[in-house]
Amino acid sequence: MEDRFVYADNAATTKTSPEVLQAMLPYFGEGYGNPSSLHQKGREAKKAITEAREKIAMLLGDKPNEIYFTSCGSESDNWAIKGAAHAWSGRGKHIVSTKIEHHAVLHSLEALEKEGFEVTYLDVDGDGRVTPEQVAAAVRDDTILVECMFANNEVGTIEPIKELTAAVKAKNPKTLVFTDAVQAVGNIPVNVADLGVDMLALSGHKIHTPKGIGVLYIKTGVRILNLVDGGGQERGKRGGTENVAYIVGLAKALETAVGGLDENRRVAAMRDRLIDGILEKIPYARLNGPREGRLPGNVNISFEFIEGESLLLLLDMAGICASTGSACSSTSLEPSHVLVSIGVPVELAHGSLRLSISRDTTDEDVDYILEKLPPIVQRLRDMSPLYEEVKKNQK
Repeated sequence: MEDRFVYADNAATTKTSPEVLQAMLPYFGEGYGNPSSLHQKGREAKKAITEAREKIAMLLGDKPNEIYFTSCGSESDNWAIKGAAHAWSGRGKHIVSTKIEHHAVLHSLEALEKEGFEVTYLDVDGDGRVTPEQVAAAVRDDTILVECMFANNEVGTIEPIKELTAAVKAKNPKTLVFTDAVQAVGNIPVNVADLGVDMLALSGHKIHTPKGIGVLYIKTGVRILNLVDGGGQERGKRGGTENVAYIVGLAKALETAVGGLDENRRVAAMRDRLIDGILEKIPYARLNGPREGRLPGNVNISFEFIEGESLLLLLDMAGICASTGSACSSTSLEPSHVLVSIGVPVELAHGSLRLSISRDTTDEDVDYILEKLPPIVQRLRDMSPLYEEVKKNQK
């Protein structure tokens, strides 16, 4: 098979789709008005935002006035957690979350702990899952917020958010429930009315918009502190002139993603073929995360006797873009907190690979990965003294 380019890092970011770009282009040109201006150009921009907000609300199952535009998922996470904590601190200072959250969540919680808030970090099982009963048991009279991500960005585990929310509300109706749904939206059905959550975060660049646009859903009646004080935009909660083109692009991207959810059956079939092919072709490999109840495009496998960073570099040379479960920062030698939390040994966590495919992925792309990955893993193992010992013991 000839060398080709395969992008398998869609959990990190996605390519901006042609239809999203087309929807955005007018607002880089003649639709340049400020939505707060009363003249014709301003009214046109305001109308575009209003229509986008209505479309997004319809697709998520909420009301337009519950949609707040942000710059990304991390901003939405920070705002939801810190804004709710500070708004409700008079009633209590206890928060419940899990050990496998995105760093935008974990670092927000750490910041609150420095201010005197108490956080209970729940353990997860070997698949990265918490149970509704486990979460409800951690809720107390002074618990003001429960946060649990909808789908894990590393191992693809889908959490039982609807059942979790119901269990929390049964234990303490005043406790707010927030879910980081950045990886879930566009990949699995997400309807906030059905879920019952009080807040939900999503990010556009995970569903084929450019980077720089996100949403925080805040249920009517839920009070959180303002994020940015300014000119009254986003109903006074997040001031600043709106990013019209990106808001329009997000509405189009969400419409396309939700409308194409059935296509994810094909993506899941490719995912399973990747998992089965890798485990069949490469010994001393372990699947991280569940077989069932996993994001359709997520594959996370650890390989013994190698380092994930070296694996990524050689895959990149072969034209395959992927990610590793090791620390994203080259200045840190810490393994993935998610993999360690699900029981993966530290040395094995360092040798992990995340392949995240999408509807743009083809069967030929899967074939190419399955052709190139085994010899690359073997090449790295041939340089490993640990693997040499294993081979000697097998003789």
